[in-house]
Amino acid sequence: MKVSKMSGISNRQVFLQHLAQTSTAPIGIEMVKAAGIHLWDVEGKQYTDLISGFSVCNIGHSHPSVVKAVQEQAAAYMHLIVYGEFIEAPQVQYAKLLTDHLPSSLNCVYFTNSGAEATEGAMKLAKRITGRSKIIAFTDAYHGSTQGALSIMGGEYWRNAFRPLLPDIHHYTYNDDAVIDAIDSTVACVILETVQAESGIKKPGKEWLAAIRKKCDEHCVILVFDEIQAGFGRTGTLWAFQQFAVVPDILLLGKALGGGMPLGAFIADRKLMSTLTYDPVLGHITTFGGHPVSCAAGKAAFEVLTGSHMISVVKEKETILQEELNHPAIIEKSSHGLWMSLQFKDAITNQKIVHKCVQNGLITDWFLFAPDRLRIAPPLIITAAELKQVCGIILRSIDEIVSNE
Repeated sequence: MKVSKMSGISNRQVFLQHLAQTSTAPIGIEMVKAAGIHLWDVEGKQYTDLISGFSVCNIGHSHPSVVKAVQEQAAAYMHLIVYGEFIEAPQVQYAKLLTDHLPSSLNCVYFTNSGAEATEGAMKLAKRITGRSKIIAFTDAYHGSTQGALSIMGGEYWRNAFRPLLPDIHHYTYNDDAVIDAIDSTVACVILETVQAESGIKKPGKEWLAAIRKKCDEHCVILVFDEIQAGFGRTGTLWAFQQFAVVPDILLLGKALGGGMPLGAFIADRKLMSTLTYDPVLGHITTFGGHPVSCAAGKAAFEVLTGSHMISVVKEKETILQEELNHPAIIEKSSHGLWMSLQFKDAITNQKIVHKCVQNGLITDWFLFAPDRLRIAPPLIITAAELKQVCGIILRSIDEIVSNE
């Protein structure tokens, strides 16, 4: 394959000149195909996707069932009207399927375009239900980059340039008991990731989570779990909260929700969600949220996931990662299911190893709040043999960097 041209200008040049850049050092590989756990660039080089498009492609890229669902729905109809007016089969069928796999109190779905928008909707819903404005969030938490979601992001480095943000946001340390005492009748909601992603895969204490649930119940505070990254089998159960025996009042979903298409959702009890329909009417509205093609794709992907044994073998694959990835340069390993971080001595070393992995055919990255950690989150379809091969390439990449230091 040759580098594609646009009036004599390469796509790379157009990318750098006409697409808004999010950093000074994008990965910058022009991909032309993706299938299963692999990606291919314009030169025909094959890569293994070790981050699943940041936990979007849990069942792999371009699954035939998802592709078929997209094609059929696109041929039937795409956008019709603002979300929530017409009855559109992909939306209602996917909402029913999701709630069939959730606790009975999570029975009403509001589809959005993204996880960040799901966060925004949940914050509004909590304020509407309680009549309060105070929100408790956590350091090293990531819930999106819109201004509301940014307000509860757990890092001042990311927030400072965009102040003023939402007032009355209070951050506490994840797994610290101080937050339990802070929950009182002035709080609208507590929002947390069931497994904290961008801090390098941090699990909550089961008793800590239960204590938060109890205190929220005592003071009529809404408990919001963000499973935008942790959901859809990534941790070894369909929903991560199943492992902690605590059910949230509002659940945030995104990433793998759309099967590769853009889609987010916040889910709550119908009685709670109904407060967005009056005083004012259209209390929350979106044009493209729950797009029928995205919902068709998400439903197909969800059926593939729940109709297979992918989730049941996630813990076995976690064991492979723990057993295979041993190296003197790895300071700490943190994992939960098929989701791991490897800590190195500093961020510069990690960046070098990440780049070396890419050169060696593995797409990986770092974490927003843990730049010294390497991210591992391959599609759940990766086989044990493929996973062992990947581990070997990671170890070789580490060797190639540390041997030159």
